[in-house]
Amino acid sequence: MNPQTLKQVIAPIQRAMSEFAETPVRQALESCFTAEAQLRLCHPFGDLVGPVALYDACYAPLIDALPDLERRDMIVMAGTTPEGADWVGCMGNYMGSFLAPYLDIPPTGQLVHMRYHEFYCIKDGKITEMQAIWDIPEVMMQAKAWPMAPQLGGLICTPAPMTQDGLAVQGDGSAAMHRVVGMLTDLCRHPAEGGPEIMNLQSHWHPQVNWYGPAGIGTARGIAGFRHWHQAPFLRGMPDRKLDAMGDLMSHWVAEGDYVCETGWPNMRLTLSGDGWMGIAPSNTEILMRSLDFWRVENGLIRENWVLVDLLDVYRQLGVDVFARLREFNKVRPMGRIDLKDGYNA
Repeated sequence: MNPQTLKQVIAPIQRAMSEFAETPVRQALESCFTAEAQLRLCHPFGDLVGPVALYDACYAPLIDALPDLERRDMIVMAGTTPEGADWVGCMGNYMGSFLAPYLDIPPTGQLVHMRYHEFYCIKDGKITEMQAIWDIPEVMMQAKAWPMAPQLGGLICTPAPMTQDGLAVQGDGSAAMHRVVGMLTDLCRHPAEGGPEIMNLQSHWHPQVNWYGPAGIGTARGIAGFRHWHQAPFLRGMPDRKLDAMGDLMSHWVAEGDYVCETGWPNMRLTLSGDGWMGIAPSNTEILMRSLDFWRVENGLIRENWVLVDLLDVYRQLGVDVFARLREFNKVRPMGRIDLKDGYNA
């Protein structure tokens, strides 16, 4: 299927979620997914089967907490992977007024945003598999209910591409794919083949690149910012990282126009060693990491990179129950529903 046809498969979901209500969203999910679709979702949701389970486990709690919930796609791209599978990738923000607890995160009464990276595998015009990470820690941070180590990067509401063309992506993506694959290949040369300079960041990244990381790591600006606020701590903590196409690791790659996206479940294998990472002491524990990414290439260099890592699952594999910590740190905070009424009697 061509990219535009693939994107039309998910269009009913996008329309229904632009003004979220249970009946139309359930109907859209059931019309777009096969009944036995495999759902690979971030922690704490895990693996589910079918659109009914997707709504009940994921969307029902979210719309209960954010009654005016809306979906805002900022990148939608599609294509056929080198292995012959058809995928659609979406990046955007779920937004709404946070009026009731969500996964034990205390409500704020204010607008909150939660970034999502969602990928859909399509066969015969239906979604047969979904891989998705929601940045749930981003909601914890906005609620000032943070249960983990302070992040090094900045906290922002992740923006759309600077070019504002994320919903009109089209064209041959081979040049963009070549750049991104070349960058990742050079990244993996360190430390086995030499020092940090062997990664050749300046030949792949724009000097003013924006690296939009998940809450817990944060956003970085420029090559120096990327090194300081993400890369150096990551490499010190897990220098033996291995990427996709190794054993049970497998990624799905799509390139369209100036954009590239990649989904893998999981796509990295690492051992926490060195001086630890994100405030977690080194345990010499091997973990598998899920990372769903989007890149935009500009004039031959990577200008923007949107990255979501299932950090809650990373902590889970290392024996840290983030939600237990969340409840312990916030047990004296009010957890009832917030009624803003009409605002006239504020």
